[in-house]
Amino acid sequence: MTSAGAPERSGTTRGGGTLYRGDLGMWSWVAHRITGVLTFFFLFTHVLDTALVRVSPNAYDSVIETYKNPIVNLFEVGLVGAVLYHALNGIRVMLVDFWEKGAKYQRVMLWTVLAIWVVVMIPGFYFMMERTISDLVGGH
Repeated sequence: MTSAGAPERSGTTRGGGTLYRGDLGMWSWVAHRITGVLTFFFLFTHVLDTALVRVSPNAYDSVIETYKNPIVNLFEVGLVGAVLYHALNGIRVMLVDFWEKGAKYQRVMLWTVLAIWVVVMIPGFYFMMERTISDLVGGH
């Protein structure tokens, strides 16, 4: 018995003491939900700041000007990464759901999604951060 009075079950912990025995599939599920929520909040914010132009063009310009800093640029890279992962993993989820062999190949498809994500994000990160890094180290 544990201190809370519940009977102890053998094999219910894994590594760090978690009761969930998930694997990479669980983490892909978590990442899919997180990237979906982050994308939703970005779109919500984007609609609000774009609508500001109708209220006051000067206020809109002021808000847009605050976005032109290195921290926001990093957030933009994160946004692109989140949207790309969410889209690629969404295709994988649809294949698992609607392709008769999808469940059999779900792990291979997940590694493919992650490989495509990395291949696209490496040059994406470079091109998105190029101007910011140049500005930070004194370039033109």
